Amino acid sequence: MRTALIQMPVTGDKQSDVRTAVRQLHEAADHGAQVAVLPEMFCCPYRNDCFRAYGEEEGGPVQTVLSETAAARGLYVVGGSIPELSEGKVYNTSFVYGPDGRRLARHRKAHLFDIDIPGGQRFLESDTLSPGSAVTTFETKFGTMGLCICFDLRFEELARCMCLRGARVIFVPAAFNMTTGPAHWELLLRQRAVDNQCFVVGVSPARDESASYVAYGNSLASDPWGTVLCRAGAEPAVLYADLDLGRIDDVRRQLPILSARRTDLYEVRER
Repeated sequence: MRTALIQMPVTGDKQSDVRTAVRQLHEAADHGAQVAVLPEMFCCPYRNDCFRAYGEEEGGPVQTVLSETAAARGLYVVGGSIPELSEGKVYNTSFVYGPDGRRLARHRKAHLFDIDIPGGQRFLESDTLSPGSAVTTFETKFGTMGLCICFDLRFEELARCMCLRGARVIFVPAAFNMTTGPAHWELLLRQRAVDNQCFVVGVSPARDESASYVAYGNSLASDPWGTVLCRAGAEPAVLYADLDLGRIDDVRRQLPILSARRTDLYEVRER
């Protein structure tokens, strides 16, 4: 399953950023990609004062462009994320489209990024955004896939729920910053892959040192053994990871963690 990781810049010009995304989706298809993944907030500056202003309702113009591009190129498109407006609320939402342009999934970021590190990053998504409440998986011709956004990656039970539903790849549009990125980005992506014996694909915006929120970049894909298959640097890039899904079955036979899981140990009992 040839997967394109599109690490693109976010300029603040929404229309320009959408055009960049579309151009790179076409480039990915030209290079044989069957799945293409965009970064978190790929057409919106990562700032609380921008989320509502750059947002759109369900079925809005950015979603329409992604759907049309997926259909035009016969491509699965994991549309990074955009601000979604719904009933007066703003969600950080990822939409997925199939090769026929049909929407396959919508994931609203469930765990909001509220962080205050002395001497480091301070950002409170909950000042503007509302959390989603779903575990998100979707079906493809390659099997079941899972989807989460950025801070969701830190919650191992969310990844496990996706894999218990049959997810063989977990896609993670994200924008880790320059405090948490160097410390935890690769570690978390590889750990979720090892925990669940699946592929994990994390895609970030390119780094812009002049932005108020500086994304780490370093988009990467990990296999079920925790091996990094490809990794970007800070600059814009389109990477390609050829995911051999048979590798999942090989690793699970060698180390039967999921089948050996002792459910009786993890039941919640009333005291």
